[in-house]
Amino acid sequence: ANQTKSVDVERADSGIGQTPARKWRSRASETLSSLQAWEAHRPCTDCGERDLPVETDVQNCNQRRADLCEKCCKRRTERKESVLEFVNTEASYGEDLRIIKEEFYLPMQAAGLLSQEQLLGIFSNIQELIDLNESFLEILQEEIDQAFDQGDDDLMTVCIGEIFLEFVNMLPAFQTYCLQQSSSVNMLNALEKEKELLRIFLNVSQNDNTALRRMNLRSFLMAPLQRVTKYPLLLSRIIKATTEYHPDHSSLREAKSRIESHLEHINMKTKQEGNTWTLRSFRQDSKKKREVINIEMRETALKTVGWLREETRFVMEGSLQLAQPPDGQWVKKGSKTLKFQNMQVLLLVNMKRVSESSLESAEPGPVKDAVLVLIRDKNNGKFHLLREPLRLSNCIVSTDPDCDDTFELIEIRREAFVFRDSDRARTHHWFRQIRRYSRELGSWKKRRNALPNIMISTPHTRP
Repeated sequence: ANQTKSVDVERADSGIGQTPARKWRSRASETLSSLQAWEAHRPCTDCGERDLPVETDVQNCNQRRADLCEKCCKRRTERKESVLEFVNTEASYGEDLRIIKEEFYLPMQAAGLLSQEQLLGIFSNIQELIDLNESFLEILQEEIDQAFDQGDDDLMTVCIGEIFLEFVNMLPAFQTYCLQQSSSVNMLNALEKEKELLRIFLNVSQNDNTALRRMNLRSFLMAPLQRVTKYPLLLSRIIKATTEYHPDHSSLREAKSRIESHLEHINMKTKQEGNTWTLRSFRQDSKKKREVINIEMRETALKTVGWLREETRFVMEGSLQLAQPPDGQWVKKGSKTLKFQNMQVLLLVNMKRVSESSLESAEPGPVKDAVLVLIRDKNNGKFHLLREPLRLSNCIVSTDPDCDDTFELIEIRREAFVFRDSDRARTHHWFRQIRRYSRELGSWKKRRNALPNIMISTPHTRP
């Protein structure tokens, strides 16, 4: 009896009584509620803030994106676009360098149009720039491919700043080319006046060689200057979309500082050698020239459509390559079979005014009309329209995965056009903007359950 009693006492002393058990269950319930509340308002993985939406859009956002606040989600998208723009424009720049060598330098050398000394005076260290571009682009593309292979769709592991600093030896090569640019252009002008065969070759190349996009040799020779002056802008865009906690943030800032210091050094060296031309003046003159051209094109477009200036908004404008396919089977053959020509394109939108009492106080309302104005490059100092403006309410805009560097615009019952930009990302941006207004204003939407292709009766339609 004594043994049983001692055992009972021991169990009662060492066990969990009813009161502690109730407290433990209550504390566990509170902890679980706290965890659920934390999960519902969990901090953003990028910035640590707790402004995540309560409901997660499962269809449009996977689990990785669900851990980001709206601001950081948008920032990641902007950073990805900026990184891809940097890589894509580097690839376009490399293509221009290869055109200089393969379409101008090598043919002129093989035909004996110029001596080796004259070729070196015009083309400078173009081969060195080509080699550096190929190495730089190869590393960039490897980083992009590796990020996608690892499931990093936002390209957060791609460190453009670190890669740029590894290839900082590009800058002396750009300096050599830039310092010789003035003498190179002067030599080309003198030789073109002196040698008739050279003049004929350059004219035929510009007009008949589709790879040149109707650009002359002088335009291609400016590619390295345009590229080196664009690096600070591209890096600034990536820096703006990169959080300060990102491991590449400091490298991006250092890369931007290095390129800007080097540009200032090139300007100083140019002045010391007595040249009036500098990189700074090149950038300023190019900007002023573009502004004048844009104003002239806008005036031409407004006169053509006949809209009030107060009701008109210029959504996009710039140079595009345009082709008119002979049939609807061009996708199977590829866009290389098409003959493209350079065209100045303006996307205009006519906005309704909420108030009619005063033009100054009127606020823009819904979109009333949208057109695409196609303008040829300047001829005899004037702009000329390719045709009457394309009204997007009568157009269907589409793209094909087999030709993702182009998009097609079909004017119902009339013509078909294929557009592209030298930059693929820019091409996609044009496509999205034009398709948006085409869908908003398309008359085919008024028909019951109608599809766009039902309205089309044109020989350019693809099956």
